[in-house]
Amino acid sequence: MQSVVMAGVGMVPFTKPGRGETYDVMGEMAARAALTDAGIEYRAIQQAYVGYVYGDSTSGQAALYGVGLSGIPIINVNNNCATGSSALFLARQAVASGSVDCALALGFEQMSPGALGSVFTDRPAPLDRFEHARDLVQGSDPQAPMAAQFFGGGGQAYVDEYGIDPAVFAQISVKSRRHAANNPYAVFRDLVTVEEVLASPPIYGPLTRLQCCPPTCGAAAAVVCTPEFARAHGLDPRVVIKAQSLTTDTRSTFETGDMRQVIGYDLAVNTAAAVYEEAGVDPLDLRVVELHDCFTTNEFLTYEALSLTPIGTAEKFVRDGENTYGGQVVTNPSGGLLSKGHPLGATGLAQAAELVWQLRGTAGDRQVEGASIALQHNLGLGGACVVTLYEKVDG
Repeated sequence: MQSVVMAGVGMVPFTKPGRGETYDVMGEMAARAALTDAGIEYRAIQQAYVGYVYGDSTSGQAALYGVGLSGIPIINVNNNCATGSSALFLARQAVASGSVDCALALGFEQMSPGALGSVFTDRPAPLDRFEHARDLVQGSDPQAPMAAQFFGGGGQAYVDEYGIDPAVFAQISVKSRRHAANNPYAVFRDLVTVEEVLASPPIYGPLTRLQCCPPTCGAAAAVVCTPEFARAHGLDPRVVIKAQSLTTDTRSTFETGDMRQVIGYDLAVNTAAAVYEEAGVDPLDLRVVELHDCFTTNEFLTYEALSLTPIGTAEKFVRDGENTYGGQVVTNPSGGLLSKGHPLGATGLAQAAELVWQLRGTAGDRQVEGASIALQHNLGLGGACVVTLYEKVDG
């Protein structure tokens, strides 16, 4: 498996539902932005992997046909909230294996207002096994959003074990908005205080409304290629995927009786460990990370799952400001899902775009100084977890 160059990235500003373009237009715009950033034409792309969650089959073709009709394979991808990174995983794999020299990963989502829900109600739901595990641990609340019950329950399990003040979760929302204030692609750029976060309407367990990511519309894309293709076409070779792993659930998700496991804690642990081993990287050497903060509680738990801080120390990690500028590692400089937004199919590729800009040194007021490696964590219940490590190399 040879190294893979992140030759170009692009995205469109994320918006609230109903305030932006339709999925096909957003997808076309993001793909064109990535191609322009790379400096190549669409005809140079040999395969495309297109991710979305809410959409009919071949929506990927509908988006890319606006860019060109080249006859290449276009594969549609759906892995819940890990969809964008799953599309990137497939595109990278195609290039790394030698199947193609250059591929495109595209993700988009045109979402509706309100909490996530199932589209098909006449068949078994993919999350039935997860809901059964949740019900055994904490029961269910028909008045609370489904995802909030999962991730609020995970946060409450940590509170119960370590006896921490759940108000610490609100500090993550404050940090998220502070970072997003410098991101023109983000939906929520206004600053908030801990008091405002805690005073927002309660959702489930320790979660309040300002600790939950919003339904969002958007699109993002990446062009990946071999180093040889980059040299032959004069593309920027400085950022490469050094290691990447995609995992799904094991028995621990359902059999431990712990909501943290039900929402993918072990997935993150196992996937990150595989990436660190493949790359030969110590997580304490990381200076910038984009991780899956669909809720403040999940960002909090993921600090430990990714070994950014030892088990049981995440509260101190947050209170000491080790998760932001001036601390150990800047988490979600983009504002993350909480503030940038979470258009499911686009999220993983938007994370990738942010980290490429960080490693190139072109992130503007969000720039993390001294970053030569960057980690991305993208999680989807159901389940899938993708962790990717990027490296800046001499070009």
